[in-house]
Amino acid sequence: MNRYDYHQPGTIEEAVGLMAILDDAKYIAGGTDVMVLIRQKKLKPKNLISLRNIKDLVYIDTAKGLRFGAATTHSAIDNHDIIRRNYSALTDATSHLGSLQIRNVATIGGNICNAAPSADTACPLLVLDAVVSVVGPKGARDIAVDDFFQGPGKTALAHGELVKGLSIPSFGENTGSAYIKHTRRQAMDLPILGVATRITLSMKNGAEVRCRDMFCTIDSISNILAKLKEEELKIDEARIAMGVVAPRPMRAKKAEAVLTGKVVSPELFEEAGNVAASEAQPRDSIRGEAWYRSEMIKVLVKRALIKSMDRIIRPDEAIYPERLW
Repeated sequence: MNRYDYHQPGTIEEAVGLMAILDDAKYIAGGTDVMVLIRQKKLKPKNLISLRNIKDLVYIDTAKGLRFGAATTHSAIDNHDIIRRNYSALTDATSHLGSLQIRNVATIGGNICNAAPSADTACPLLVLDAVVSVVGPKGARDIAVDDFFQGPGKTALAHGELVKGLSIPSFGENTGSAYIKHTRRQAMDLPILGVATRITLSMKNGAEVRCRDMFCTIDSISNILAKLKEEELKIDEARIAMGVVAPRPMRAKKAEAVLTGKVVSPELFEEAGNVAASEAQPRDSIRGEAWYRSEMIKVLVKRALIKSMDRIIRPDEAIYPERLW
């Protein structure tokens, strides 16, 4: 393995300062990505600057929206009740990311800084309108997460900058989100495809009670949507994000426009899935071929949308085993 010096600063300022003076240095937090790259000899830094002892990078604040430090672990996010209820897409991702041991050390900042198209938290952060706070030699700045990802392994971070934290706005009671990770097996696998959605609904009086009864059935998606159409549930806002379908995690903005201002119906969700698939740029890989990813986008967009709706209608209920919305 490549030899390197290991530095353990206690503050953000000290870490940024070390990066400025050390030759060929790399930040490291949980190390679940960086150490793999070093062992594979794809990364050969002379210095590693650990962020694990910096307390200002580890926090979760839900006083106004959601704010959390870049060194917050996936397990900490997954086990937070408010995040699980109000920002469900994010815990959908963290609960299926690697093994429990990985989730206990892997950090949210590291996952997005790796900038892999398959990064599980990327799609949820995109639909949740997250903002990335970074700090470096020239000071602090905020970057919309949609502008943060620039390509495979490439982010908007300038030399010497590190991610300090992320913030997500608060959403109303009629907003729900979901992330579906499509894999060949249940545990410890990278996604063939990932889809996240967030929608805000407006409902007529009494519709919530009637819709709850519909979601408690084991009916098919098409039949449930047909019944929901009669309730005239209007989509006030929509977000769709997809992973492993382009060089970077991406929003399906044309599909979002199809949904916005429309009444929920089988035809609407079918159209949104088709438009989202047309926006993607999938490629063949060892995990799946491009044509398969395109077809599964159409399926998973519909499933994620109805799962988001389920969380609006029944925020405190869950079905076990989880249904394949």
